[in-house]
Amino acid sequence: MRDKIKEYEAVAHAAEKFVKSVAEGNSEYAKTLFTDDAVLFGILNGTVERGSIEQFYRNVDTVGAGDVFKARIDVLAVEETVAVVRVLEEGWGGSIDFTDFLLLLKLDDEWKCVAKAYNQNSNTIIK
Repeated sequence: MRDKIKEYEAVAHAAEKFVKSVAEGNSEYAKTLFTDDAVLFGILNGTVERGSIEQFYRNVDTVGAGDVFKARIDVLAVEETVAVVRVLEEGWGGSIDFTDFLLLLKLDDEWKCVAKAYNQNSNTIIK
């Protein structure tokens, strides 16, 4: 069952922690969003990344967003205890565009991210 709009707003607010971390190059905000056992999947410059969300934290803390970074949050679905968010990123690290998909669960009345999968836009791949 589709949830009420206020729940979509709560999910978007949770996803803002992800964007803030990337924009500021500081994983501390994202660490309040992701569960300790959250997973990451994607392909960065042709190399598959998979495993612990700790890899994302390292990337955020070492690369930083850059001055041209922009992001957009789209809440795609909220179904009572599960939500899917798409985050469009442009100019991460000054040159990379991503589409991230975040899978969130409502745990103890709080939206927490359990998985992040991403696509790097092909025109930003460094060969």
